[in-house]
Amino acid sequence: MSLGILYVNLGLLGKRKKERIFPPKLELVKIGKGVGALPEILSVSQVTLQIKRLLENEQALQQVWVSGEISNFTLHSSGHMYFTLKDEASRLRAVMFRRENQWLKFRPYDGLEVVVCGRIGVYPKNGEYQLYVDLMEAAGMGSLYLAFEQLKERLAQEGLFAPERKKPLPRLPRKIGVITSPTGAAVRDIIKILRRRHARVDILVIPAQVQGDTAPASLVAALQAAGSLRDLDLVIIGRGGGSAEELWAFNDEGVARAIAACPHPVISAVGHETDFTIADLVADLRAPTPSGAAELSVPEINELRNQIKLYADNLHALFSRVCAQKRAQSDRLSFHPALQHPDRLILTRRQQVDEGKEELVRQMKVALQERRKDLQQKMEQLDMLSPLAVLNRGYSICFRDTDGKLVREAAEVDHGDVLRITFRRGQLRTKVEEVKKDVTTWAKK
Repeated sequence: MSLGILYVNLGLLGKRKKERIFPPKLELVKIGKGVGALPEILSVSQVTLQIKRLLENEQALQQVWVSGEISNFTLHSSGHMYFTLKDEASRLRAVMFRRENQWLKFRPYDGLEVVVCGRIGVYPKNGEYQLYVDLMEAAGMGSLYLAFEQLKERLAQEGLFAPERKKPLPRLPRKIGVITSPTGAAVRDIIKILRRRHARVDILVIPAQVQGDTAPASLVAALQAAGSLRDLDLVIIGRGGGSAEELWAFNDEGVARAIAACPHPVISAVGHETDFTIADLVADLRAPTPSGAAELSVPEINELRNQIKLYADNLHALFSRVCAQKRAQSDRLSFHPALQHPDRLILTRRQQVDEGKEELVRQMKVALQERRKDLQQKMEQLDMLSPLAVLNRGYSICFRDTDGKLVREAAEVDHGDVLRITFRRGQLRTKVEEVKKDVTTWAKK
């Protein structure tokens, strides 16, 4: 009978309770063909797959809410978010794919307490179970509030809220653009108040959605359309009151940047006085309500007329006062001696001219005398340094006749040279008969 080969799991049990029980081991045992069967040996991938099936078939783990603190947060270039949820005792790996996290209104970060909803699954490549997140909310603070604070901080760092970049409002705008819902109560209030305060102002309503997922794109398009109109002097953007979710379109980053890029001054009028949005911060002026924006945008016509009348009365009074002052001044001048006897003034001025002329001549003479004295001193100094002054004291100057070179000592001439000697008066030519270099020796002879 042929023999088959199989692996038999032989567990060795201790004979007494205190004896150690060794782990089972596999031994190769030869048995007859058909006796017994081989145990199933699974690969790592097969074991991981079975665990994956068990977890995914457990309905209680397919929609589970988990609270924890985010750590090791990574936003991949693909848009997927990878992070770990942890508490005091354990950690749970988690992933939130781009198709789910694109609806998040805030940016997760390490240390943020969150509540998430998702399913437990296994990532086969690593053989690790993890939480696949579908929904995420900030714990302790609302997601909308967290998104508001994050966007406000980022735009503030870019300088979009800086006072120096805000444009001044026109004193009396001629044409105002109103960006809001054309069917809402806000547009009716704005038009009513503008007509009551200043009936001649032109109003251009630029329709836009002010609520819902498509509202931010609609508001951005309306702002760009308003910016392209050169005849607009002012833009009002806003809507009536509502919940934080209903006003959220005015906290959109794209809307904020469109307001900042608008070439016209922008008044933000969103909700009630207690409501505050990113649009209020980036706009050139925040109005507490849409009605308040209408009141801030144009002056009341009767007040303007009264102010103009007051200015006209003040101008007339000032003109009358100035005329009276000039008339009194003219009267005083008419009695001035220069106008009563102009010849006297001319004679006085002539006398002053004569005196000035005499003083000028005197000063010129004194200056000329000082210059002559100085010149005489300079001439005397030059005479002292002149060679002619040396000749006057009995000295003479000797030149070699052949080349005109000045002779300073006897060694410069030879016997028979012809010299030309200059005295104080006159010159003579002489021929050298004898040369002595030592003056003392010559003197002794």
